Amino acid sequence: MSHAAVFVDKDGTLVTNVPYNVDPAQLRFEPGALAALARLVSVGLEIVIISNQSGLGRGLFTWPQFLDLRQALERRLRDEAGVALRGFYICPHAPDAQGQATCDCRKPAPTLLLRAAQRLDLDLSRSWMVGDTLDDVEAGRRAGCRTILYDSGGETLWRDAPERRPHARRTHWSEVAATILADAWRERPSAGHTRAPRPAAWQRAG
Repeated sequence: MSHAAVFVDKDGTLVTNVPYNVDPAQLRFEPGALAALARLVSVGLEIVIISNQSGLGRGLFTWPQFLDLRQALERRLRDEAGVALRGFYICPHAPDAQGQATCDCRKPAPTLLLRAAQRLDLDLSRSWMVGDTLDDVEAGRRAGCRTILYDSGGETLWRDAPERRPHARRTHWSEVAATILADAWRERPSAGHTRAPRPAAWQRAG
């Protein structure tokens, strides 16, 4: 049976956005994020990071630098919240001068979510995408997920379209977790068990 997942954007959602940061010392989790993820994992939901990382394509940092940051992030999630990521999928490509994607994997495209679902055996119809921009929402909706706009100030354009309208809009991670858990309990009233964490998958997109 396929598993339900919570796809989480990284910068501005899981961690406070420090543009193009690859310094582990500057990692700051958003308020309540660790406790919320621990609650979600406790009912058997998988956690997968889905992130645009155009700093790689722009030459602002290197793959080894980014991998060091990723490892520090995963280590802190395990040590501070008991959360083992199921996967970590990124788009490393830079957009063009007009901000348009030059690849097929940059959000708002759903490619990373679809790829993760196929490789990790995830049920997109029972999964959620949580992000701080409407590009995250659009990617989730186009993949067939329910969506939450984590409104931390990351969205500035507010370009409206049906696929960019979140199923819920929340301002704190405790509210994000409550929304997802309420839905999970409705669908699976016997889901209050804890599964042993699986090793995280790492995939370079593109």
